[in-house]
Amino acid sequence: MIFRNALLQHGRMIGAAAAAGGAGAIWATSSNRDYNVSTCESPTIMSMLQDISLKLSNLEASVGVSSSSNNPSSSKNQKHGIDVVLGAQWGDEGKGKLVDLLSQEYDVCARVAGGSNAGHTIVVDNKKYKFHLLPSGILNEKAHCVVGNGVVVHLPSFLNELESLEKNGINSKGRVFLSDRAHLVFDFHQHVDGRQEEKLGRHKIGTTKKGIGPAYASKISRNGIRVGDLQDFDYFEERFRQLCDATLRAHPGLEIDIETQLEYYKSIAPRVSEMTVDTIQYTNDQYQAGKKILVEGANATMLDIDFGTYPYVTSSNPSVGSVLTGLGVSPRKLQSIYGTVKAYCTRVGEGPFPTELEIVEGGVGMHLSQVGAEYGTTTGRARRCGWLDIPQMQYSALINGMTSLNLTKLDVLTGLSEVKIGKAYKYNNEYIDGMPASLSVFSKVEVEYEVLPGWTEDISTVKKFSDLPLNCQRYVLRVQELIGVPIRWIGVGPNRLDVIDRGEGYDLTHNADEGASGE
Repeated sequence: MIFRNALLQHGRMIGAAAAAGGAGAIWATSSNRDYNVSTCESPTIMSMLQDISLKLSNLEASVGVSSSSNNPSSSKNQKHGIDVVLGAQWGDEGKGKLVDLLSQEYDVCARVAGGSNAGHTIVVDNKKYKFHLLPSGILNEKAHCVVGNGVVVHLPSFLNELESLEKNGINSKGRVFLSDRAHLVFDFHQHVDGRQEEKLGRHKIGTTKKGIGPAYASKISRNGIRVGDLQDFDYFEERFRQLCDATLRAHPGLEIDIETQLEYYKSIAPRVSEMTVDTIQYTNDQYQAGKKILVEGANATMLDIDFGTYPYVTSSNPSVGSVLTGLGVSPRKLQSIYGTVKAYCTRVGEGPFPTELEIVEGGVGMHLSQVGAEYGTTTGRARRCGWLDIPQMQYSALINGMTSLNLTKLDVLTGLSEVKIGKAYKYNNEYIDGMPASLSVFSKVEVEYEVLPGWTEDISTVKKFSDLPLNCQRYVLRVQELIGVPIRWIGVGPNRLDVIDRGEGYDLTHNADEGASGE
């Protein structure tokens, strides 16, 4: 890769060449604020870059140096590590679809945070699979799936999900491992969640009422119950009664049928115990054995309890840090961090949304909502819709150290006469950097937009970036340039294979490795 590396290291970012014969990406950064739409990369420049890349590939081949393949399964010579798929916005970006695509090449797929408040929908042969607790990698019959210690598990929902998959012909026996340290969500946690939301009235958070917050509260209060406790039912019963007493004291009027609950958990204990393991030891053993491990993030960075739009957030850390604390692996074992982002932006629940569009008949907001089928997998609630928010994405990339992006639902923008990108925030007529911690400030920011021409051509069958309509290519390249992270995958339709993969040259991890190797 010596020839391509020379090109990669020369100059600042001027866009990216479409992968021709395994072409790598060409990167740099540029200011968000002094860019004119008319300077979007022209067909002439793109053609020149593609031509250079093709000639480099031919030259490399002539001297026996192999270039990166566009096939995601060709990473056998890459550094061994754990790869991570994360949500970069407010969730519902389409993480599960990428995990499903990638998981065919992985031995272990894991969830590390959140609970049944997360939801992924995958379409296979026109059949929809909805996941809430299980990693969607379960659809790969060779993959083992781990529910890590950072997840909070509502066992009735978990077992129902397994049964639903089995009815659809997906055999999970011996392939699902529950962490003995994962905390349990009980039905009364869900009731408490609903009561708390009702008390907030118009100031409600907009939770899914799945009991996630109250379960994490029990964990932090040190009176929670873990999956492994079920293996000693006498101990489980003692802990359960103590937790119920504490919950009833804290929430007068709440009713818990303790005996019925104990009877239920005793009945499922043997089945749950069959799946319960020390997932910390298991995962690290798999890593040492050279197994490929993929982590499926839940929720998204802007819902992170620390980094998101607090208090309109989830109760866990769905950013990259949760991989370490929710799976029990060291930072040195992480490799590629794949950020998933829609070609526009959506949000479920309450809280500020700077680029939000009004959903009215004939408007862009209605177009995004209807064409994108923007309804929550978990709650069925209509999602709020808006333009892509670049400051939000830059913030997310900064926190997570993303090495490449998965841009989903690009096809939803088809048919719009123009597309906008929210490229900067202003507060009191001054540009602001970063993401405001104060919701008082964040709710008042003005968004500066960049307007690009739209496209009308159907892109749902496109398999190569260079075959996308020119205006569509320009949009992708501009988003890539503004965020400063290469876009590797592009979603062009709802089915699992409706994805353009531009190849490993669009992953900063592999580019860095190639540069360091001196090849």
